[in-house]
Amino acid sequence: MVLLRFRRAIAAVTAVVALGGGVGALQATVAAPASAAPPTTTLFNSAQAKFTAGDVPGGLGDLAALLRVAPNDAQALALQAVWSDFTLDLITRQNALNRLGAVSPAMAGTVGRMFGAIGAGIGTIPNPLPGIIGPQTAIVVLGYGLMPDGSMRDELTSRLGAAWLQAVAAPWSTVIVSGGAPHAGVTEAAAMRNWLVGRGIPASRIVVEDRSGSTVQNALNSAAIARSRGLGNAVLVSSADHVRRAAADFTMAGLPVVGATTQLDGWLPQLIPPLRPSQRGIYLDVTRTAGIPARR
Repeated sequence: MVLLRFRRAIAAVTAVVALGGGVGALQATVAAPASAAPPTTTLFNSAQAKFTAGDVPGGLGDLAALLRVAPNDAQALALQAVWSDFTLDLITRQNALNRLGAVSPAMAGTVGRMFGAIGAGIGTIPNPLPGIIGPQTAIVVLGYGLMPDGSMRDELTSRLGAAWLQAVAAPWSTVIVSGGAPHAGVTEAAAMRNWLVGRGIPASRIVVEDRSGSTVQNALNSAAIARSRGLGNAVLVSSADHVRRAAADFTMAGLPVVGATTQLDGWLPQLIPPLRPSQRGIYLDVTRTAGIPARR
């Protein structure tokens, strides 16, 4: 059997050469192996996956290895600065910032805004009472996953109750309902709009943002809408355990948050700022909102 295969291989080579293809044509018949990802890409993706999974020390280890190979990688330096801040490693944080400032002043400025957004998110206090705001402040209501038949879950109905109170208290403010993820042909934003209109909020006040599938997308898409309408800041309406992360994302997206309205249920325990481990979601979201990819 081995001899037969050898003879067939010789015959194939002879045929290629006989047809005038020569060695070049023979080489073309051999499939080139798929090229492996560069080690910097592999390390970057591994670090991001570890940050997502909660293994922050492991992610920082991958970044350190990446930066030994590519010391001027701006995105890696930015992530090293941010996640060293999370672990309170202020020496590594400052070293990364110093190197980043020399490599990419623009990215260094983005990291500065990231730190500001993280601080704004952690410092946000959920409030079950509506805020007193003017017409240049948007009311942004964040969606929550619908039932398979397109109906709303109790969590979203509770958010809308707080949104209704805020809309009544600020009758000249634009209301942005934000959320995609359609079920049975209905998006979160459409369901929220219908609920509010059904309870007396004029449809002309409501802007539907129905392309978002995450809080990061809520922030980026809603901030763009607000800016296009000349709105300078926002009151967010969401669940009490969600408003801090949302406030960080919206701040990073360029829409300052001046208030966070929530339903009464579950509000009181959220008055205390989150401990460091619970802040990880804020750090993670802000890096995404800043445009640093999860994979590259």
